[in-house]
Amino acid sequence: MEKSTFLWKNRSSSSQFPPPSPPQTEASKAVVKKTRLWLRIDRQGQLEMMECDRSVIIKRASVPARDLRILGPIFSHSSAILAREKAMILNLEFIKAIVTADEVLLLEPLRHEVLPYVDQLRRQLLHKSRTTDEPADCSISLPLNGQLSPPLEGWEEDLPFEFQVLETALEAVCTYLDSGVTDLEREAYPALDELTINVNTKNLERVRSLKSNLTHLLAHVQKVRDEMEHLLDNDEDMAQLYLTRKRTQNQQSEALSSSKDSDILAPAVAPATCSWRSSYIRCENLLMSRSSKCKWEVEELEMLLEAYFMHLDLTRNKILSVREYIDDTEDYVNIQLDNKRNELIQLQLMITITSFAVAVETLVTGILGMNIPIGLRNVHGIFGLVVGCMTAATAALFLLIWGYARWNKLVGS
Repeated sequence: MEKSTFLWKNRSSSSQFPPPSPPQTEASKAVVKKTRLWLRIDRQGQLEMMECDRSVIIKRASVPARDLRILGPIFSHSSAILAREKAMILNLEFIKAIVTADEVLLLEPLRHEVLPYVDQLRRQLLHKSRTTDEPADCSISLPLNGQLSPPLEGWEEDLPFEFQVLETALEAVCTYLDSGVTDLEREAYPALDELTINVNTKNLERVRSLKSNLTHLLAHVQKVRDEMEHLLDNDEDMAQLYLTRKRTQNQQSEALSSSKDSDILAPAVAPATCSWRSSYIRCENLLMSRSSKCKWEVEELEMLLEAYFMHLDLTRNKILSVREYIDDTEDYVNIQLDNKRNELIQLQLMITITSFAVAVETLVTGILGMNIPIGLRNVHGIFGLVVGCMTAATAALFLLIWGYARWNKLVGS
């Protein structure tokens, strides 16, 4: 632990005061561009920062080169949990790692989202290394002195190393997504309530931004959820993720193979040799049956994945409930706008009817104002009477047209 702390301090001090670098050639510059920063975490929780290229990682983790593209920038927004012969590839949001049975190689460890995951995993591994020794997973005893030792009953109580890393990664990703959903809910509900009260450009822009963030967050949750669902539907893929168990089985197979070769070379005349061969055959048969049984025993990993799958499903339901609330608010706002539009149409209709009635009165006034000799011009007080009659006729025409519109339900009450 002191060594890892020294490495971290060394790293921070060197980043603050970088030493002057010598001039580099074009070839050395090309090599530097290909190197990436990795953090190695072993089973005891010790940390080691290193910069290396693709070839070093491929040899160290025994993974094909195409798997490193999954951890690259092109597939940075995809989610993947892949099983290989000696490693597990993790690409879950900000956690990009290669997990083996003995260590974790974490890419981009200095990101602010990754640092809490590193601290949590390190504390967990340190606590386990102090309290218990690591037992072998799915192991049986080899024959010793012609006697077959009884196999172990059951599995280890603690999770294997690779599943501890996977569980911590899933917990960190779920916590990160939950915090995003919580921030979204805290910002969305007041903004939507404000929009229902006052529909303006500012509130509409806030809701549009919230809807964009919701779609982005839902896509991230859905990708992680779909990857876990795909893994849960395939028992063979889950069995391939048992890296510690596969390593133990390979070691036992190699030990049996070496025992078989030595038994073939030895003379087979003594009765003790027959006893050895019978014990060896029984051990080999038991190992084969135990290996086939271990191959499909994935309940431990299945329970782990199902727990976080339900957690992600709950997070997804929260996002969908926020989206439903946004949709309901949009429907309510649209109803309000339709109501305002209907009121404007009624006002426009009333103004049109009034304009038509006034236009009729203006027409009569224009006719009477022409320079045509009329006998009514000489009648005393005829002006007021004509104006009053024309105004009354105009009002009656307005009421008649408005009543017709009301009768046919063209306007509201």
